[in-house]
Amino acid sequence: MVRALRKWKLPQLVGMALLILSLAACGAAKEDTAGKSADNAKEETPKERILTDAMGHEVKIPANPKRVLASYLEDPLLALGIKPVAQWSVNNGASVQGYLQDQLKDVPTIPYDLPFEAVQKFSPDLIIIDSASMVEGGKYEQYNQIAPTYVIGKEENNDWREELLRVGEIFGKKEKAEKLLDDYEAKVKEAKEKIADAGNPSVAAIWLVNGSFFVVSEKLSSGAVMYEDLGLKVPKVVKEISESGTANWNPISLEKLAELDADYIFLVNSDKANGSPILNNKLWKSIPAVKAGKVYEFSPDESWLYTGIIANEQIIDHILKSIAQ
Repeated sequence: MVRALRKWKLPQLVGMALLILSLAACGAAKEDTAGKSADNAKEETPKERILTDAMGHEVKIPANPKRVLASYLEDPLLALGIKPVAQWSVNNGASVQGYLQDQLKDVPTIPYDLPFEAVQKFSPDLIIIDSASMVEGGKYEQYNQIAPTYVIGKEENNDWREELLRVGEIFGKKEKAEKLLDDYEAKVKEAKEKIADAGNPSVAAIWLVNGSFFVVSEKLSSGAVMYEDLGLKVPKVVKEISESGTANWNPISLEKLAELDADYIFLVNSDKANGSPILNNKLWKSIPAVKAGKVYEFSPDESWLYTGIIANEQIIDHILKSIAQ
């Protein structure tokens, strides 16, 4: 061994020693990293938790739910990367949330009122209910027998931000939900700057369905995005209807609509298939925004009739494309 070492010159010996030390250090680092990774994996492993819902129920949330049913909460679910086992629908699946179909096209439908037999058919391991009114009359107990059932809020129209945070909490994704909200507020800020450059006009969203008109509430659905988030001006007619109406979209007569003093109208047209004959009416054509050619038409399959972070971001994009090009 000594003879062998004598054949190496000093620089070679020093180099060899450094190589050995380097290899030893790498090995230790790998061991340390592996140990930390194992510890982190243990910390991040989902665990069964008990959360209290809006109605005071203590709900046992499965560690890693695979078959989630959350009718009309598909927007926050998808935003957080969770695909439900079934999706909300009306008229035996004829109407769904069209703006989400890129992600939900292969997901089967379930009636909006969640019949027990239909719920059982999907064998959910977690049920999330949008509002307390959906579980009145003993329904909660029946759903809870099928799977752990969590009620998001007590109101008919819960704040969508709070819904997103609640859903995030249920799935251990609250930080991701908070990041989504931060990104949304940044998008709103940028949009407001562009809208200010366009003169901050007054706008109204109108829904045409079965020959009747509805106007969005000032503080609900896409109205909240336009007026509260983006700060667009609220026409007098919209204020009047919103004060007396309680729904997201409230009926408005064509005669009243003729008084609409909006610079722009966003028209959700559910009657396009039958030619929308009412749009040829003289009263409709007399509306200033219509006469000025400032009506932007959207399909009911788009996001205007809904609310949630995905819907609202799409609405902002539609508005900017229409008035701040």
